[in-house]
Order: sequence, then C-alpha cells, then structure tokens
Amino acid sequence: METKLTLRLKKKVIDQAKKYANDHETSLSKLIENYLSAITNEPKSIEKISPLVQSLSGVIQMSENEDPKRTYQEHLKEKYL
Repeated sequence: METKLTLRLKKKVIDQAKKYANDHETSLSKLIENYLSAITNEPKSIEKISPLVQSLSGVIQMSENEDPKRTYQEHLKEKYL
C-alpha cells in the first residue's frame, strides 16, 4: 500500500535530488523510498569466521617498513615468472 508523504526541504537539495534521480532514470519518490528502506532494514548477520581461518590470521610476519602490496607483488613475480 502506498501512502503520500509531505517533506519540507531546501529548494537546492530538492533540485539536486531531482537531477540525481533523473540522471539515474528513477523518480524522486523511488529514490527516497529505496534510501529509507536501506537505512531501516535490519543489519545483515555477520558471517562467523571458521576456526581454520582464525588460526591462519596473523601468520605472515612483516616488518613495519615493508609495503604489503609490494611484498605480495614480489611473491607473485617469483611464483609465476
């Protein structure tokens, strides 16, 4: 069942929201409905981490001045090249 709702907003905000809705090929009403639905839904349950994954976390030791990305890239180069 749909119900009418009246909101009081600054004109600039309304104009920007209308442009955003138009750019995304939706109505302002649908945009607001989707937003309100998203923020009021119950949070999704957090997946539990398996004991195996927990035991593996923190296995890799690096010094503080090492760059994790660079270290991983070097690892991949050694492995595949």
